[in-house]
Amino acid sequence: MSEQKKDYYEVLGIDRSASDDEIKKAYRKAAKKYHPDLNPGDAEAEKNFKEVNEAYEVLSDSNKKARYDQFGHAGVDPNFGASGAGAGGFDFGDLGDIFGQFFGGGFGGFGGGARANPNAPRRGNDTSATVNLSFEEAAKGCTKTINVTKIENCPDCSGSGAEKGSTPKTCPVCHGAGRVNVTQRTPFGAMQTQKVCDNCRGSGKIIDNPCKTCAGKGRIRKSREQTINVPAGIDDGQIINLRGGGDAGVNGGPSGDLRVNVSVRPHPIFERDGFDVYCEIPITFTQAALGDEITVPTLDGKVKFTIHEGTQPGDEFKLRNKGIQRLNYSGRGDQYVKIVVEVPKHLNSKQKELLKQFGEISDDKNYNKNSSFFEKLKNIFKD
Repeated sequence: MSEQKKDYYEVLGIDRSASDDEIKKAYRKAAKKYHPDLNPGDAEAEKNFKEVNEAYEVLSDSNKKARYDQFGHAGVDPNFGASGAGAGGFDFGDLGDIFGQFFGGGFGGFGGGARANPNAPRRGNDTSATVNLSFEEAAKGCTKTINVTKIENCPDCSGSGAEKGSTPKTCPVCHGAGRVNVTQRTPFGAMQTQKVCDNCRGSGKIIDNPCKTCAGKGRIRKSREQTINVPAGIDDGQIINLRGGGDAGVNGGPSGDLRVNVSVRPHPIFERDGFDVYCEIPITFTQAALGDEITVPTLDGKVKFTIHEGTQPGDEFKLRNKGIQRLNYSGRGDQYVKIVVEVPKHLNSKQKELLKQFGEISDDKNYNKNSSFFEKLKNIFKD
């Protein structure tokens, strides 16, 4: 979208914290104000009316609104696969329902939507699915197969809705428009309005011999297996968007997208923060005091690490580049290992005696924190 477009919140006269109900009320008010039938020949009103519809199309859809709030107009540009009534957002038919409350029917001349031309190509709806990953699969990337349910063109009638050997006919009443003009009296006087054609029920077509597979709808719902390439570094709650993987379009329109929600199972040892990995390693009192070579688990397997003499509980060391692959970038995070010193329980008499002897021959140099604490305590209560 152009950078010169007005801010959608400004167009509707609301702030960014507006609720869904407030957005809808503001839209109704603005759309009624600028509707071409109430402002005949007013080019500025027509322009404002289009802006109001465009703003409502985005702000009334939670997914589009989130992308707009984050990326501005670029986030809802058609190139991002988010345009069209079939995308799960605003259907221009909604306008007829809204104005029907005021005028008893849809306005004539309402342009651009599927109701104005029922045979125009329309984008299919976006669909969603969930893929469950292990911690390692999310970190390293993988290929997964999931079951998805979506709407496809009927294979027997190729989406026409008519049985093989026959074709739909243009409705003789509305001549393919799907709507017919009627004159109604409103609080504003007699006005030319439109309503759905009763003869074809708004489709603009008559099918004398409907396809038995799809019952004349031209589309069927199917469950299929879908292979997904999961990129290394994906995290829990993120979304993989597969362009064209959603519902089939109507009248030759493009398919919608498949939005795959990522769910990552927690790991029994590792925790993740961004692209860094954290874990705790328990060691014995003897290992902490004398130092030792310990085995540390990583995403790449086990590695050896030497801890120094006098290692303290809570000491942390870093294994560089042993974390998670940065999503869509080169390089990896780091792994941080926190030391947990395990105090022995259920000592036998010999072990207790040896520890007592050790305590008797120890001095303050062995316990810096202990001696420092009691020195501070002495200064506090020196009186």
